[in-house]
Amino acid sequence: MTDRADARPLVVTLALDEQSQQRLDGLRRAHFPADRNHLPAHVTFFHALPGAEAQRVQEVLAERAAATPAFGARVGEVMRLGRGTALKVVSRELDALHAQLLSRLRSELGDDALTAQDRHRLRAHVTVQNKVDPARARALADRLEVEVAPWHARAAALELWRYDGGPWEPVRTLPLSP
Repeated sequence: MTDRADARPLVVTLALDEQSQQRLDGLRRAHFPADRNHLPAHVTFFHALPGAEAQRVQEVLAERAAATPAFGARVGEVMRLGRGTALKVVSRELDALHAQLLSRLRSELGDDALTAQDRHRLRAHVTVQNKVDPARARALADRLEVEVAPWHARAAALELWRYDGGPWEPVRTLPLSP
């Protein structure tokens, strides 16, 4: 069954534990250009899944979330984005979950339904600064490499959103199994 009434793209993110979320939101508020900061900090798994397939996407996400125990991840290594700065999120379980979802979405929706960006291997991260002058981005990356000690976070849920050009509209949160 498809949702032809709403073709806005779907975004899938991984939610982290509340303490990590608050810490990352604080970094994002401090360093992301205010006029572009419409969202909380997030780890994007898929950037633009077909909105018309919302029901099928939700079914795939629900199945994987129920079968995946909450897991740990290491957050904090700086990732330089050229015109921005991010913190890497590293975990074998995270990589495995993304690979399983990618395989299943390719099978359910077809490879052509996924963007080139969404077909690639995930480099999980949280962007805390973007679309700034490269010198400003380098300065923040240098500073965060000194100030931010990597920490252990907990992956808690998959989140599904609709992209609407600015703020995302939440569709559903699917907790990982306890």
